[in-house]
Amino acid sequence: MVKLLYWRYFYRGFMDTRGGIDSDGFIATLSDELVQPEFQVLLHDVCAVLVAHVEPLLDGIYLYGSVARGSAKLGFSDLDVTLVLRCKPSSLDRQKIESLRCILQDRHTEVTKIDFDIGSRAEALAPDNLFSWGYWLKHHCRCLWGNDLGEHFEPFRPSRAIALALNGDFHRVLTKYARRIKQENAPAETQRLQREASRKLIRSTNILRVDQDQAWPQTLEDHVELFIQHHPLMEPQINFFLVHARNPTAPVDEFVTQLQGFIRWMDVHAPPS
Repeated sequence: MVKLLYWRYFYRGFMDTRGGIDSDGFIATLSDELVQPEFQVLLHDVCAVLVAHVEPLLDGIYLYGSVARGSAKLGFSDLDVTLVLRCKPSSLDRQKIESLRCILQDRHTEVTKIDFDIGSRAEALAPDNLFSWGYWLKHHCRCLWGNDLGEHFEPFRPSRAIALALNGDFHRVLTKYARRIKQENAPAETQRLQREASRKLIRSTNILRVDQDQAWPQTLEDHVELFIQHHPLMEPQINFFLVHARNPTAPVDEFVTQLQGFIRWMDVHAPPS
């Protein structure tokens, strides 16, 4: 029988905090709310299919993103799932999981896309990954099935170390987005890539935070506000990506030019990761 931890309780939105931190100075966690009913069938099916076909591999299934926060929009939002496996997956394991992801994505129109992020239990618990895996599982993921590794970690305080662990890869990831956008011919896929690239870029600006910054941005708007505080001359550029994180409309050449320009600017101003 599939044990779905979200069936009784779910997590919607961040706790009522100021500046993304709680009264003790820790980064906000997700608060208890009922699951959005329009996504219940989808979540049940994802867990049931994974458990039926790859249970021996699975340590835990986690949800993050807009569906986890309870802010997802039916037919517009993505479903973001983290799979923690009991050991490092083989290439055949990855192929099997990818096949299941495609099957689920094809039969669920409640979301525009289903993403699986895959890691192993050893990676998640490794001391070197405390500010990446540890922070992510504690503050952004909720266990739907299996072992909740988030319970292994204490709450985190705002720090540049976390920002770098999450987005220190901005140059590689954003450069890849620029290349894919230039090569893509399907308008719908181009728009999706522009949205994803814009969101990655905006979140990556958190690596520019200074030690005196005690707030921790939760939304894209929070990230933009913090960035403008320190770099007011870059307001037009960051606002371009905030618009395209919601409603991408720019021609490909314009978007790629803006993206590549911002990457170069970040390369100059970002601390070493």
